[in-house]
Amino acid sequence: MPRVAFCRALHPSARALLDARPEFELELLSTEFRGKPIPDKLAAALPHCDGVMIGLEKIGADMLALAPNLKVVSRFGVGYDNFDVPACTRQGVTIAVTNGANDLSVAEHTMMLMLAVARRTTDYDASVRAGTWMIQTGRRMHELAGRKVLIIGYGRIGTRVARLCQAFGMTTMVADPAFPVPRLAADGHIPVTDLAAALPQADIVSLHCWLDATTRKMVNADFLKRMKPTAWLINTARGGLVDEPALAAALTDGTIEAAGLEVMIGEPPPANHPFFSLPNLVLSPHNATAAMECFEKMSIRAIRNLIEFFDGTLDPGYTVNPETLRA
Repeated sequence: MPRVAFCRALHPSARALLDARPEFELELLSTEFRGKPIPDKLAAALPHCDGVMIGLEKIGADMLALAPNLKVVSRFGVGYDNFDVPACTRQGVTIAVTNGANDLSVAEHTMMLMLAVARRTTDYDASVRAGTWMIQTGRRMHELAGRKVLIIGYGRIGTRVARLCQAFGMTTMVADPAFPVPRLAADGHIPVTDLAAALPQADIVSLHCWLDATTRKMVNADFLKRMKPTAWLINTARGGLVDEPALAAALTDGTIEAAGLEVMIGEPPPANHPFFSLPNLVLSPHNATAAMECFEKMSIRAIRNLIEFFDGTLDPGYTVNPETLRA
């Protein structure tokens, strides 16, 4: 009888999948959908768990040392930078993610940030509520149509963003070394093989790449200086891709015009974070996947990952370290 702990609440559709499998022994550590990490409760549960579903909790060597029976961790999401992947692999713990469940929601959120920056949505909302109605100062509004967007990362989300940008009448440039130039061109995009040379051409730079040692703080002072002074940066990928002090400086001194961020390095950020004083920055609280439709899809995939693992039918495409799967 597999014993499985859950670090966040589930959509009823996903819970129904578990209810149909009474052989699973369940332990719910949190009743919140998007709560803060709960490392203490997780640490207490791990010694007797065969599987765990986590949100933003970290699974490193310290946690693994508490979990001699742990076989699988299902991540409620697609990022896995909160895992010590080599340590999990050495211990034979499979890491499963919800690939495909959040693509549409994050792509729509990306477009929302682009539109919010272009139309100064938050500024005008605040102005109307304050009784001043029309803002006569600050940045001008803009259209998205006719702008050139540089999409960095052409995975499941990046491909959707590219199509949405095309639908808005934008010219799409795509940088991703994993995709050959003919494929990107066939999809109707301008392939980018030299990122530094492409940055000065872009009106918008949208990040959709992974976070690892090669991409951490890739958006640094040099990166930002190569962008147009009228350009915008959008990040719905990982906060660690951006050197936050460098971005704050660039938004302050006019190196770039504006930015929209869904993710930050520290979440939630401290109350004195320099981003909070910047009028040309739109922020959202890492909630691109909070749409109810996305919550349902991600819940179902996260639960299926657990069930299919113990059934021996989990598709390797949903895993980070498929070499740990049972033969």
